[in-house]
Amino acid sequence: MRAFTEDQIMFREAYRRFLDTEIAPHMEEWREAGIVDRKAFRKAGDQGFLMIWPDEAYGGLGDDDFRYEQIIIEETVRAGCANWYNTLHSRLVGPYLQRFGSEELRRRVLPGCVSGETILGIAMTEAGAGSDLAGMRSTAEDRGDHFLLNGSKTYISNGINADLVVVAAKLAGAERKHALVLLLVERGMAGFERGRNLKKMGMSAQDTAELFFDNVQVPKANVLGEPGKGFYHLMEGLAEERLIAAVGAAANARRAFDVTRDYVMQRVLFGKPLSEQQNTQFRMAEMDAEIDLVQTYVDHCVVEHNAGRLTGNMGAKAKMLATEVEWKMMDLGVQLHGGAGYMDEYPISHMFTDARINRILAGSSEVMRLIIGRDIFSQNYRSMLA
Repeated sequence: MRAFTEDQIMFREAYRRFLDTEIAPHMEEWREAGIVDRKAFRKAGDQGFLMIWPDEAYGGLGDDDFRYEQIIIEETVRAGCANWYNTLHSRLVGPYLQRFGSEELRRRVLPGCVSGETILGIAMTEAGAGSDLAGMRSTAEDRGDHFLLNGSKTYISNGINADLVVVAAKLAGAERKHALVLLLVERGMAGFERGRNLKKMGMSAQDTAELFFDNVQVPKANVLGEPGKGFYHLMEGLAEERLIAAVGAAANARRAFDVTRDYVMQRVLFGKPLSEQQNTQFRMAEMDAEIDLVQTYVDHCVVEHNAGRLTGNMGAKAKMLATEVEWKMMDLGVQLHGGAGYMDEYPISHMFTDARINRILAGSSEVMRLIIGRDIFSQNYRSMLA
C-alpha cells in the first residue's frame, strides 16, 4: 500500500477536482495556441495547489513533504494535463530561490510565485551546452553593484510566460571551467529579450523559447548563492529533479496502460476483442508488471528523499528506469491501437510524442547510465548498498 496520509488523500481528491474543472477542459485550446494561459497559474495559486513547501510567511503551507508534489504530478498526468508542466515552476525552479536567495529576495518574490502571479523558469541549456555545462558560453561579469550578463539560451520551458528566470552563466575571469553564477533575471530588465516560441515534436502547450541577454544589468540582490559555485548549486537539486521526472514517467506509463487497456477491450479483430488475443494479453501482462515494479522503486525513492537519503545514484536509476518503461508502454500502446494510434483524436497519439522528451530532459538515459556505471566501479560501491 502506498504511504499517503489522510490529509494527502483528501488533497489528492481536491486537486483532482480542480484539474477536471479548471485545467483539463482547456488543454486542447492551449495545445493549439502553443502556450498555457497565465490564468491557470493564478487559479492554482488561489486554491493552494501551486507551491506547497514555502513557509507561511511567504504564502505557502510550510509543508516540504515531497509526497504532496508526487500527488500533484500524478494527478496532472492522470488528467491529461502534463503539458501544463506546473511542477517546473513549483518544485524545479522555486527551491533555488529558497535555498540560495537572500531573505530580502525571498520575501520580495516568493509570495507572487505561491499565488501564481509570478511565473518561474530556469535557463541553463545553450546551443552547444546541454548536459555538459562546461560548454556554456553565456558570461556574467562582476561590475561592483551588479553583474553584466551576456549570451543566449535555448529550449527554455516557460520561456514566454516566465516573469523570473534563473540564468546560469560563466563567471567572467574565472579560471575554473565550472565557475558559474546563478542570476535571477526579471521580466522587463533592459537587454533581456525573448525569441520565438519554438515548435516541438510534443508538449505543444508548454511554451519553449530562446532567451537573449545583451548587457543585462542584474543587481547583486538577484544573485543566488555564491558566485563561482553555481555549478555546485545546480547539482544540489539534480537528484530531486530526476525523481520528479521519474514520478511523472511512472504515472504516464500507467495512464498509457489504462488508455490502451480500454481500447483493446473494445476493438474487435477476427471476430473477438483484441484483449482476448494471446499476444495482447502477454504484452500487457509484461507491461503491468514492469510499471508496478518501477512505481514501487519510485515510491521508495520518495520515502528516501523525505528522509534526506536520496542519492544521485538513486535518482539516476529511478529516472532511467521510469522513462524507459514509459517509452516502452507508449510504443506498445500505439502498436495495439493500430492505425488509430497514429490519429491525434486518440489520446495515445499525443501521449506518445509528448513522452519522447522524457528520456532526454533532466539528463538523458545515456547520462543516467554513465552516472550509475561510474558508481558501480567506484571504491565505495559496496558501502552504497549497505
